[in-house]
Amino acid sequence: MAKTEKKGNAIVETVKTVVYALLIAGVFRTLFFQPFWIPSGSMKQTLLIGDFLFVNKMAYGYSYASCPSVILPRFGINLDAKTLCGWADGDNTRLFGGEPERGDVVVFRHPVSGRDYIKRLIGLPGDRVQITNGVITLNGEVVTQTPDGQFDELMELQGPQGLRPRCANGAVGQGGTCSKERVIETLPNGVSYAVLNIGPQASDRTGVYTVPEGQYFFMGDNRDNSADSRLAQTAGGVGFVPYENLIGRADRIMFSSAGRSMLFFWTWRGDRFFKAVK
Repeated sequence: MAKTEKKGNAIVETVKTVVYALLIAGVFRTLFFQPFWIPSGSMKQTLLIGDFLFVNKMAYGYSYASCPSVILPRFGINLDAKTLCGWADGDNTRLFGGEPERGDVVVFRHPVSGRDYIKRLIGLPGDRVQITNGVITLNGEVVTQTPDGQFDELMELQGPQGLRPRCANGAVGQGGTCSKERVIETLPNGVSYAVLNIGPQASDRTGVYTVPEGQYFFMGDNRDNSADSRLAQTAGGVGFVPYENLIGRADRIMFSSAGRSMLFFWTWRGDRFFKAVK
């Protein structure tokens, strides 16, 4: 009888320990830092497929979007942030809110699909944004772009989804060098970063977007391979993003793997561990 009781108590204690650990992890993820894997190449060369980072949620304060989504299709789990914290949605405000700065790399909740996206903040509320021949005009001022050679990568399957990169140097066979033109773009507040160009396309030429109050305009650094605020939400883009949809700021890459799995240690990119996001 005593052994049975001890065994039962051990099981109860184990379950309690697991529950407490999950609660602590949930609170930590909700309030402080959220893990984020880079699934696509829309932010190359700043962020590569397979980069792993923690999103700083304290940077902009908290809204319903700060609740983590738990989506595991294999197990039939689809707990969306709006399902958990939808009661806080609708007023476009934040608790302990902080204002994002132009040039920040931000993780936000897509206004329609609810999926997490990561892009660079280009337009603030009230800004007028236009793209002409791939160059941004911001409130009537042309944003400086300085040629900076090219960005090269191998033509190979990238990440768990096995995505192939797009190249400016035409059709490239497996194992070949895929190149893109690179420029350094400098925003009016002095923030500079690399932008990649593949070739002329419709998103290089737009009308004037006037960013509404309480909303933001985002673009990917890999300009010709990014669904962002240049496209309306109904056309598969992001459109304007409300303040309450911001999740946090990407500050530092913690780990990076170029392979199909993080367990493939021979594909780890050691030069990107603990690298600051600029």
